[in-house]
Amino acid sequence: MPKAKKMLSDWKAPYIQSLMKLIETQSKETLAIWAVDYSERVILPLWYKSYPNDLRPHNALNAARAWLSGTIKLTQAKSAILECHAAAREADGNPVAQAAARTIGQCASTIHSARHCIGLAFYGALAVAYDRLKTNEPWGQIELCAAEECGRMEADLRAIAVENEQNPAKIDWKC
Repeated sequence: MPKAKKMLSDWKAPYIQSLMKLIETQSKETLAIWAVDYSERVILPLWYKSYPNDLRPHNALNAARAWLSGTIKLTQAKSAILECHAAAREADGNPVAQAAARTIGQCASTIHSARHCIGLAFYGALAVAYDRLKTNEPWGQIELCAAEECGRMEADLRAIAVENEQNPAKIDWKC
């Protein structure tokens, strides 16, 4: 059986391009709120299926929210986010949990750099697909499931998107 992929990787996939275009129209704050909220609602439960007592991903989301509200400094938030990334490394061998923790770490990191929100699609959609289908399904089926989740992510961002945002994030995708 082939090893599970750790993330989606096709930057040119229509569902990724569509999401990226929408992301480019929004402020860093809107993107961070969207990424953190979606991660908490959809991705965090995937982590808890395997690690119900490990709060590091939840702490990263809380730290991002605290930074957004101005109650903590970025250095404090970064500490919690780095702990979430450590949780992801420790979950090696558990593709769903590892992708979930990576997603959450990236989404919480959106407070630092808006481009991190794309991690919701690249890691999060794959976490959802692996959870629904398992990792031994053909890649085409996994990718189709992930693409559908990306569509839900985009719809979620559209629901909170600021029309004619005056301060859209300046994103260099480097891809």
